[in-house]
Amino acid sequence: MIQINTCSSPIGDRTTRELSRFYSTRIKRVQRDPVSGTKPSQLKRSTRTDAFHDVAANPTAGRRMSPRMMTIFGAGMLAISTYCGYLYASYSQAVTQSRTIEVPADVSDRYNSTATGYDAEVELGEKFMRLGKRRKELVQMARGDVLEVSCGTGRNMEYYQLGEKRALDERGRAILQGCRSVTFVDLSPQMVEIARQKFQRLYPDFTKAAFLAEDARKVVPETKTPAEKTLDWAYSRPYFDTVIQTMGLCSTPDPVGLLRHLGSITEPQRGQILLLEHGRSYYDWLNKILDNLAPAHAHRHGCWWNRDIGQIIEQSGLEVVELQRYHLGTTWRAVLRPKTRTES
Repeated sequence: MIQINTCSSPIGDRTTRELSRFYSTRIKRVQRDPVSGTKPSQLKRSTRTDAFHDVAANPTAGRRMSPRMMTIFGAGMLAISTYCGYLYASYSQAVTQSRTIEVPADVSDRYNSTATGYDAEVELGEKFMRLGKRRKELVQMARGDVLEVSCGTGRNMEYYQLGEKRALDERGRAILQGCRSVTFVDLSPQMVEIARQKFQRLYPDFTKAAFLAEDARKVVPETKTPAEKTLDWAYSRPYFDTVIQTMGLCSTPDPVGLLRHLGSITEPQRGQILLLEHGRSYYDWLNKILDNLAPAHAHRHGCWWNRDIGQIIEQSGLEVVELQRYHLGTTWRAVLRPKTRTES
């Protein structure tokens, strides 16, 4: 209690009592919250604790998107909606074109006009789908005398292991690895020439390579006498040890007949046919899209991308050693071999 000294008089006594009550009340008001009775220090601490729990429960409480972020978000949504609209319009236009256009079964001649820009056209898509890895895995299985059908511009070229060398297989048996010779075949002369130039840059010292612009259904290993043969070298047998085809069954008018012919020129005991193709998917909704766009795509790119690769392989009569699918089932990787007479 604050003591105030005044003169001893009635007025002084009353003044003293009033001042004492006034200061006592002020001190109590400072010490206690007039509403809740909580001390100021407790009130401040309680308020801070409640605010902390509010922020922890809702981290975005009190936050507002800045005008700049709202502008960026709006522009992004506009770009996405515009792109989706473009895709839908392009799809609708392509479907309409597919319904009205007449496309022949043999569309391989399209590659003559697209050969020079083909690599640039497919490069981004193949990187996105990691097809380079699939090509490498397949091509590095090649050995002996090798035939690559539908070689195109030579997109498999860099993955070849040229030159035979002795090694041991998984069972410890002696085997030959690598390619003794390689023959590249494509129906497009323009693409064959690009493939030849790539090969000469990559393997300038390898001489057992041939480049043929002709129908693969007519190709046979050349085992003629030196006076008759057109190559500087000859195949050791009337068979190829390995036949490779990547993205080619979509372009030939007779894919079943082509596979049957390839089986007839593949070494019957240990020979293999290696395929990397694109075709129908696992899913009906995706197959419907492929079917709707197939004529327009074939007319422009020379590729029927909706073919059933599994059915083609089955009808060819070849034995399936290995079959894998990627990209929702649209990319097919197959290892085949000829059936022996006792199996067929």
